[in-house]
Amino acid sequence: MRPLDSVRSIKLKLVIVIVAAVAISAVVSSVGWRTGIAVWLRPPIAVCLSLLLVYPFSRGITSPLRQMADAATAMAAGDFSQPITATSRDEVGDLARAFERMRSELAEVDRRRRAIIANVSHELRTPLTVLRARFENIVDGLEPNDADHAERSLAEIERLSELVDRVLDLSRLESGASPLHLERFDVGALVRDATGSLHADAPAATLTVDVSGCDEFVGDRARIHQVVQNLADNAVRHGADGRNGDRTARCTVTARTDHRSLRLTVTDLGDGIPEAERDLVVERFYRSPGARSRTTGAGLGLAIVTEIVELHGGTIEIADNEPRGCRVDVELPAPSEELLP
Repeated sequence: MRPLDSVRSIKLKLVIVIVAAVAISAVVSSVGWRTGIAVWLRPPIAVCLSLLLVYPFSRGITSPLRQMADAATAMAAGDFSQPITATSRDEVGDLARAFERMRSELAEVDRRRRAIIANVSHELRTPLTVLRARFENIVDGLEPNDADHAERSLAEIERLSELVDRVLDLSRLESGASPLHLERFDVGALVRDATGSLHADAPAATLTVDVSGCDEFVGDRARIHQVVQNLADNAVRHGADGRNGDRTARCTVTARTDHRSLRLTVTDLGDGIPEAERDLVVERFYRSPGARSRTTGAGLGLAIVTEIVELHGGTIEIADNEPRGCRVDVELPAPSEELLP
């Protein structure tokens, strides 16, 4: 706690410092007159005593400003690790606390940027390494240049393309460069279309679609299609009930509409998502440690879903499914009347 930290006004602090300096000068002058100190010695003595007593107060006032200057210099060099200690209650203290919040947010942004670069590099490196090794083996004559190897190479190229497309899509959503294109559409037809391809891609999965309570809705059809497809795909990937060796994914996609909102619910009977990870799974490239060993994927699906839902002004909630597994609830509000097509 610095001197004068409890004073809530920087103006009052300056007044206190000035009054203290004047009072010291007056006391030195009075004592010097009574003790016979030479007149020309009194001002230097007053100045020295004023500096000794007032300096700690003035240093306490300017200390947060010096900290912010040092932190700003470090941040310009890419170092966001210098915290700002703000104990005063005046305007400078308020500025220091706001600066500290900004520093913390910038540090988090920098951490995420570095994590994204590392994750993208890792996700790109894996298929590139496979492709390079395969083509080197073909060139060296260790593997035949036949249709089977060409198909596997094409699958790796498609994986790369999908990853790049998802990263670009997420970047556009976060930057606001991908506005909503509102249109009226049949929710039941959209859900059936979004989940239809999953039956072919995962024949071992049992995917139940319930759109009996659906009507038309107004929203960005392509984006909502992406939401349904990503959530259903995640459920199929992670929805197998592993008890008794059963690896069949059993998932349900339910959609309901009324004049106020569109509600989507996707459930599965898999291992579920631990409560401690539910805020993390919507972050870019995050994958549960257990899921990494069982499935492929870059960890972008839920991040894209979250951005689309927030762009619509909706909410997404991840909870436990009964009796087992994961439940994802999405609610999208109907647009206001002036926005209706």
